Amino acid sequence: MGFVAPWLLLALPALPLIWWLLRVTPPAPRRQAFPALRLLRDLPAPEETPARTPWWLLLLRLVAAALIILGLARPVWAPGASAGGDGPLLLVVDDGWPSAADWPARAAAAQAALESAAREGRAAALLTTAPPENGEQMRPTALMPAEELRARLAALRPKPWAPDRAAALAALGAWRQAHPGAFSSLYLTDGVEHQAESGAFSPLAEALAAAGPLTMARTEGRPARLLLPPRAEADRLQVALRQTPAAVSGEAAVLARTGDGRALARATIPLPPGATSGEATLDLPLEIRNQIIRLEIENEETAGAAVLLDERFRRRPVGLIGPAEQGADTPLLGPLYYLDRALGPYAELRRGNVEQLLQRQLAVVVLADRPVAEGREREALACWVAEGGTLVRFAGPRLAENPDLLLPVRLRGGERRLGGALSWEQPQRLAPFADGSPFAGLPAPEEVTVSTQVLAEPDPQLSERTWARLADGTPLVTAEARGAGRIVLFHVTANTEWSNLPLSGLFIDMLRRVVALSSGVAGAEGETPLAPVETMDGFGRLGPAPGGVGAIPANRVAETRPGPRHPPGWYGVPGEGGERRALNLSASLPAPRPIAAPPAGTATQVIGGVPGERDLGPWLLGMALLLLAADLLISLVQRGLLGRPARLAAVLLPVLLLAAPAAWAQPGDAASPEAMALTTRIGYVPSGDPVVDEAVRQGLAGLSDYVNRRTAAALGEPVLVRPGQDDLSPLPLLYWAVTASSPDLEADARTALNDYMRQGGIILFDTRDEGSGEGFAPGAPEALQRLTRGLAIPPLAPVSPEHVLTRAFYLLPPELPGRFSGGQVWVSREEDRANDSVSPVIIGGHDWAGAWAVDGRGNNPYAVIPGGVRQRTLAYRFGVNLVMYALTGNYKGDQVHVPAILERLGN
Repeated sequence: MGFVAPWLLLALPALPLIWWLLRVTPPAPRRQAFPALRLLRDLPAPEETPARTPWWLLLLRLVAAALIILGLARPVWAPGASAGGDGPLLLVVDDGWPSAADWPARAAAAQAALESAAREGRAAALLTTAPPENGEQMRPTALMPAEELRARLAALRPKPWAPDRAAALAALGAWRQAHPGAFSSLYLTDGVEHQAESGAFSPLAEALAAAGPLTMARTEGRPARLLLPPRAEADRLQVALRQTPAAVSGEAAVLARTGDGRALARATIPLPPGATSGEATLDLPLEIRNQIIRLEIENEETAGAAVLLDERFRRRPVGLIGPAEQGADTPLLGPLYYLDRALGPYAELRRGNVEQLLQRQLAVVVLADRPVAEGREREALACWVAEGGTLVRFAGPRLAENPDLLLPVRLRGGERRLGGALSWEQPQRLAPFADGSPFAGLPAPEEVTVSTQVLAEPDPQLSERTWARLADGTPLVTAEARGAGRIVLFHVTANTEWSNLPLSGLFIDMLRRVVALSSGVAGAEGETPLAPVETMDGFGRLGPAPGGVGAIPANRVAETRPGPRHPPGWYGVPGEGGERRALNLSASLPAPRPIAAPPAGTATQVIGGVPGERDLGPWLLGMALLLLAADLLISLVQRGLLGRPARLAAVLLPVLLLAAPAAWAQPGDAASPEAMALTTRIGYVPSGDPVVDEAVRQGLAGLSDYVNRRTAAALGEPVLVRPGQDDLSPLPLLYWAVTASSPDLEADARTALNDYMRQGGIILFDTRDEGSGEGFAPGAPEALQRLTRGLAIPPLAPVSPEHVLTRAFYLLPPELPGRFSGGQVWVSREEDRANDSVSPVIIGGHDWAGAWAVDGRGNNPYAVIPGGVRQRTLAYRFGVNLVMYALTGNYKGDQVHVPAILERLGN
């Protein structure tokens, strides 16, 4: 037992004085009948002596006084351990990316240390080891009372980059010069050595130990995990993970998500004891695989556990068509041989004629020295290009003799070759690529030469259509936009007949750039600045980029190390349709490894969650107030001001009976009919899973508080109801979380629910499985079909952008996200006019209650997926719209027609 203000205990010896002051109470008035006023004239006045206070009442008053003294002394049950020492406390916190995995436990341990320092009257300072977000020099805070430092600690959040303990050591040295005295330290370390080349942990720990007592606190049993960018193979994505060694075996599940947060696949990486790495395979069809933009470790909310996938990880379907003659695939001779080797590792290659290839979805069609004759084939290709396809042509003797209309430029007759009529004295090298070219930033090797090419006719637009040139200025690659697509022409062959370009790595890079253009990206390279679009926080959640984040040149994304100036996230060319590139934290970090042993004499502490200390002061003061209230009532009874004790009991008994149910009721219990009738509440139906029911109760309580603060509605605590047993009529809305363990409905329950919907009530069915990943809520869709069997469910339709739910209070998109997003929300069709077109049923799976939930500390215990403050805000706003929809019906929908009604009345 500890005391925040122990000096107040000096008041305990004053209890005997309080005994002497409280042992006498004024006597009760004596009842006497007065026959007449004249008889009172000579009535002698007897001497009145005070009666002594009963011992039990005196004891009650002494106990109340003792409780007040003890309560003001603020006793603390199971106080946290002190950091040791008598001087100031320096709190050192690793706030890099690994700390996000158990940040609530770290924050609770740090707050407990500050509370302990406050009880001891010690000053405190805070030093974080990750570089600040504003890019300023790292420095500890000034010494201040521990109570004042708690606010700064509460605002601290993990950073999406690694700590810099070398900079923290330099900042500590400067701080010690300003504060030369001894101090004690509590170091909340993440357990990871980040600077593998310098080993900066040990010098920082030794410097702290040299200044005074050092306590090292860290979590146990949870390795720091780093998800690496995947390796794109021909038919799969190979995902890899690095971690600090773990003493027991385990596994890590990697989820593949789309842009709207839907989980398309899940791969499990087995991790035996002591393992530091693991791999798994994501084997998906190409069309589904190209929708993936994010990989993340399940249940790991850190910036190192998430990887963003941009165009570099896409595999585009490419159709190859060679010359009509045989031998197009001949090794080292045929043009398709070189195209297959260049594009095979990065694209899905398909063979066939034009009609066969265009029957499936294609990004690129490559024609190697193959003219396109007039007729159905040319018309089909032209239509495909106009709809967004990319047609790549390679020149050759056949195309030089028979040019067609599917070319970006007009060609001169014949070809220019070494020793010909239009000849060079020696082969030509490549000119550097212009900044506006999709090939900008690629090196032009001197060993690449061209001996033969087809020439373009001079044209005013030839310069802007040229992507690559030879050293003499003649075009090597030209392109032209046709409708939504484009046509690209290489003025040389795809084999080594006219140049040695197909033998170089530049050939591969150029084809990859062209294939990447098929997705519609701008292809910006070189020094083109890519501005921040969305950046990650320390928990791996994307959000708007902070103001101090700078742009990255396109050709330096791969070598950029994430930090305050360039956090991990999306960077792109400003404007619609601009290229977007991913900057991932794990791409630039070494494999995590555990820190060295702390210095000798260092105390260790295990961070095991929120400390169990409790402040007993409010409870003691509350008990004292109750005893004083009882003393007041007893005193009034003894003095006869409230009549006889039986009469007082008759007055107090009804009050106690009315107050007892509210005092005895536990959260989630069904409220009395009187309470339900007097206060508007949201009801929820038991799901069959106590954990889910508690989450729903927390969610509806959080929503009710949000509605009360933002609107004129006044909602009470949510109430658990059982259809068929409890009266549903006072409730405007029922929330039903459907799980596989939800019990079947009895006949009475079905009848009650049908009556409830027919009389205007609304039921929200939440399966909690949309966009959450496979296996999160198994069996929920089947359970929904089972539970709704026998209910009067009207025909349903998806929520439209014009539905009242999207504008009952806030203007919202029809997705209506909750804890998850990306699924479909269903309501009754608007043409059904029952109940003024108010849908009695709303069905979705976004786990709205999980997004609304608020725990006893006022925090949101469940993370939103894919995350971000905006998603949780939209979830709360949907909850407000839902409540307004349940309370006002189609009021907002009716207002839409007011201008038309007024115009009609005016006519």
